Amino acid sequence: MSTNIIQGRLKSLGIELPSAGQPAASYVMAVTCGNTVFLSGHIAKHQGEPWVGKLGNDMDTTTGQAAARSIAIDLMATLQQHLGSLDKVKRIVKVMGLVNSTPEFTEQHLVLNGCSELLFEVFGEVGKHARSAFGVAQIPRGACVEIELIAEI
Repeated sequence: MSTNIIQGRLKSLGIELPSAGQPAASYVMAVTCGNTVFLSGHIAKHQGEPWVGKLGNDMDTTTGQAAARSIAIDLMATLQQHLGSLDKVKRIVKVMGLVNSTPEFTEQHLVLNGCSELLFEVFGEVGKHARSAFGVAQIPRGACVEIELIAEI
């Protein structure tokens, strides 16, 4: 990919990447092994604080999608800090998401579309990835969604 293509796409979407987050416990945000980058799980944040909620209880699918989209932005910020440029990404390989949800909620896959669709918009064909979405009883700090990402460089 040519230099600055991804920055141009972000700009055209009106997205300015924030500063990359810091680990909340004993881990690092990104690890490179060979030509693969593994990003730690990122929780949804709203106005700088954990985006707290439980899908199927006090949060609907559309709001969950917005939370997942916000995580995609944070994931890209971490990738950019780790790599120096998002143009080094050859492929978004895998996205795995955890959705804080009630046992009756069954739209975890739709919640994760908020992340996946933004990655498609920003990276194009390179952004098309494999994915898993799970409903869980709780996520750290009460966050509604947590997503991790694997990329090829």
